[in-house]
Amino acid sequence: MQGTYKVLLMMETSRKYGRSILRGISKYSRLNGPWIFYRQAPFYWDIENKNTSIEHLLNLNIDGIILREQRETGLTEKVLAKGLPVVVSPYRELFQDLPNIITDDEAIGKIAAEHLLHKGFRHFAYCGFGSRYYWSRERGKSFLASIEKAGFKAHSYEYEQPKSEFQHSWEQEQNILVDWLSGLPKPVAIMACNDDRSQHVLEACKIAGFEVPEQVAIIGLGDDDLVCDLAMPPLSSIAIGAEKAGFEAAAMLDKLMSSRKVSIQNIIVPTLYIAARQSTDILKINDPYVAQALQFIHKFARKESIQVSDVLKAVPVSRRSLYERFARVLGRSVHEEIKHVRADQFARMLVDTNLPVSQIASLMGCADMKNLARYFKQAKGLSPLQYRKQYSLR
Repeated sequence: MQGTYKVLLMMETSRKYGRSILRGISKYSRLNGPWIFYRQAPFYWDIENKNTSIEHLLNLNIDGIILREQRETGLTEKVLAKGLPVVVSPYRELFQDLPNIITDDEAIGKIAAEHLLHKGFRHFAYCGFGSRYYWSRERGKSFLASIEKAGFKAHSYEYEQPKSEFQHSWEQEQNILVDWLSGLPKPVAIMACNDDRSQHVLEACKIAGFEVPEQVAIIGLGDDDLVCDLAMPPLSSIAIGAEKAGFEAAAMLDKLMSSRKVSIQNIIVPTLYIAARQSTDILKINDPYVAQALQFIHKFARKESIQVSDVLKAVPVSRRSLYERFARVLGRSVHEEIKHVRADQFARMLVDTNLPVSQIASLMGCADMKNLARYFKQAKGLSPLQYRKQYSLR
């Protein structure tokens, strides 16, 4: 049996994404190690007087590395040149012949589009970081394709930072972003490539005098509560399973360090659910009865087993009229909307809690567990237990 592995962790911790990956790595180590971890010194240390430089750490008989691509290209190359087993989390482009930790950008673009289409918007836009980062490109491509498939046109923020050393300051780019927002048709729903970009869009809206979400709805990626909840209004975001990806990244590194023959595969960070906050808390539905029905469904379906008859009691139209209005405005039935809302809530509780499936069903006011499980599988493609196993580390 191999001795305790020494693993160098070069992951950023300023955002939820990096911290979640580290949590997953830690859990794998507790179950399969323990491993000894080395990390760079905190920013407040005077590293010139400490033996914690990268050069020093790389000479400590390290067995493997989990590496977030460094801003300084030369530093990343220096680490990789050691030839040690490594799993990399890229942010510019994917690394060939290495296992990469990557987000499911196609799924991210689709789920963002579905959420904003669901709100009844007719004008859409994507705000990324240009072509410099592969994940921003791919998320935008998926989002725009999903919007166009639904029959609408989507705008895109194409601004590129100069490739010279004289890049624009944020103040300069902010003015460009304000001009872009001002030229969009309103009301407009915008997907930002991540939570930081959502914050940029929100700040530009405030400068331009646009109300969020009344004139501009915004959704990002990462569900970083310290970014999303500190914003005003709080920002909606797409939650991803970075902790599970960290666990799988550690498992991959374990195989590489033990010299087992292993097929190099990328680790996919799963897309989980919409963490809806105030920045998309609006319905742009012209039909007042459909809007009223949707408000009722979204308020009660998450915690009660409501029926179409309950919706009809809350909306002063006939059953036939409401059915026709839903089909015309939304392209789906009242019953389908109820199931959609309940399946999303069920999925979120499966991932975010340790509660037994039966208890989650009870909290959602469902006496017929089999019925809930059946339409959950129809909506998500997995049974509740399969979904929890695939997306949760709890």
